[in-house]
Amino acid sequence: MPRDTELQQRVLEELKWDPSIREGEIGVGVHDGIVTLCGRVDSLAQKRATERAAERVGATQVIADALKVAVPRTHERQDANIADAARRALAWDVEVPDDQIRATVESGHITLDGDVHWQFQRAAAERAVRSLIGVTGVTNRIRIAPAISASAVSQRIKDALRRSAEQDADRIEVDVLDGKVTLRGTVRTRAERRDAVRAAWSAAGVTDVDDRMTIAR
Repeated sequence: MPRDTELQQRVLEELKWDPSIREGEIGVGVHDGIVTLCGRVDSLAQKRATERAAERVGATQVIADALKVAVPRTHERQDANIADAARRALAWDVEVPDDQIRATVESGHITLDGDVHWQFQRAAAERAVRSLIGVTGVTNRIRIAPAISASAVSQRIKDALRRSAEQDADRIEVDVLDGKVTLRGTVRTRAERRDAVRAAWSAAGVTDVDDRMTIAR
């Protein structure tokens, strides 16, 4: 693992490299390998882009996010206008079952409620509204209705992991209880870890994924 100063420099360079990020008001601190992002951004989309840039740095394992969204006056919108835009955004996204989802807005913060069958639908709904003008935050309370048995979920996850040439499914233990998947074992890289978590979320009926995997050193 690189020392804190080296890791900090890597994250700063990644923020500067990404053209979608205006890094001028973003601070990066590192202590004992924990990266803290602080400062102000002008949209929720900027906040997420900054988080993802920090996650791309290979040695980053833990991120403490202290970024604040401060919407410029030119982008301020009334809650009713944001709610209307959210409704239309959900309706226009082919992956979102918009008739099963409700969006409420308070002080620019969108809360999503409803029931879907798949994690990708839940994620798509949040993605559809996250970049709307005037949005300061999104709380995703959409529930995933269990659809299949625990043994079937576990088998689908293992099959998905085996289909990846970079992933050894036998090194990962998959436990499923009431729709919650717990992953244990070791992986070689952060990319493999993301693939395993993505495979878990791709199974129908999964409501939560507890990632307890470690990266082999």
